[in-house]
Amino acid sequence: MFSAYKGLPRTAWIIFGGTIVNRIGFMVVPFLVYYLGSRDVSTSQITYVLGCLGIGSLVGPLLSGVLADSWGRRSTMVTGLVGTACAHGLLFAAPNLVTLALAAAVLSVCGTMVSPSANALLAESVDDERRRNAFSLVHWAVNIGSAGAGVLGGFLAENGYWLLFLVDAATALAFAAIAVTFLPEGKRTAPAPAGQGGGYGVVVRDPLMRAMLPLFGVTLAIYSLTEASLPLAIRDDGLSPKVLGLIAALNAVLVVILQPLAASVLAKVRPLIVYVFASALIAVGVALTGLADDLWSYGATVAVWSLGEAAIGGIHSATVQSIAPEHARGRYQGAFQWLWGSSRFLALTAGTAVYAHLGPAYLWWFCAVAGVLAPLGVLALGPAIERRTAQLAAAKEQPKEAAAGM
Repeated sequence: MFSAYKGLPRTAWIIFGGTIVNRIGFMVVPFLVYYLGSRDVSTSQITYVLGCLGIGSLVGPLLSGVLADSWGRRSTMVTGLVGTACAHGLLFAAPNLVTLALAAAVLSVCGTMVSPSANALLAESVDDERRRNAFSLVHWAVNIGSAGAGVLGGFLAENGYWLLFLVDAATALAFAAIAVTFLPEGKRTAPAPAGQGGGYGVVVRDPLMRAMLPLFGVTLAIYSLTEASLPLAIRDDGLSPKVLGLIAALNAVLVVILQPLAASVLAKVRPLIVYVFASALIAVGVALTGLADDLWSYGATVAVWSLGEAAIGGIHSATVQSIAPEHARGRYQGAFQWLWGSSRFLALTAGTAVYAHLGPAYLWWFCAVAGVLAPLGVLALGPAIERRTAQLAAAKEQPKEAAAGM
């Protein structure tokens, strides 16, 4: 069951363990609306705080990518983790709406700085053949930690919201300590080629990234609909919040159990083939929400898209890293994480608007059609991705061959 993860380097397992610790402490954001309500913040005012939270998630990945390439992978991770811990304290102590919104933005910026730098460090610790499995391992860690956070968060919230803030800050500091103690700093990237600079121009000028990221974004946005439009559908069918809690638990359990099995079974299948079928499962599963009307039918739809989530693992991140020049790995990962945040923001805003004003059917049909076509577009880019990967591998071997010949 775990054969796909055997032989991964020490760095991968340290990031795996640290990610579980950190994600177990991801409780404040899911319960933020309830906390703000306990502070007598009105529904209309809550939108400002959540908006700042969303804006921060667009800034953090981009900042992390630049710092990871220019300053260091581990240093950027630790800065984000320590900043996350401090931001939790600021958010809890914020005296008014303005400071709550600013603290939420700081929390989001710092929290989203961790993943791009960690992924860049992970990518350079494994060879090309094991990269997909390494990213799958870390994706599994996210789901393990999130499952624990969901159970623990509900219990702690009933005993005082301050406990959520305390645990979230403590787990962020714990991961920072793990990183400082056990992780290498990571390679400092070689200077960028003349004329490319140290910003995101290297990503923007890459035609393969320009073609691939929007296609990835469609699948990410459809998956993100499970955070907003799925709860709306459950509510509109007259079902209680307990149903939402049960299907969230079902998703977490299925992914935690199935992901290592899927990684082992599908290890020898081309990643983009797995991506197409997994993305289609996610799209069809979310689209079938339109036919569900009770606990059992909603559970069936969740099982479909959870299977897709388990199968897709870390293929997104691994593919992005496979085409990233060595001097820009952090920025390529930062661009992908920015896409994640943008897709989620679009799903929570535009997706909800389509559901409310045009009707749920339009949203579910979009998922069914676009969610199947977009992965096929990624598959069409397969030859170009393989050529780029081969070129980067050949360039990486040239200095070794030159050194051997001396």
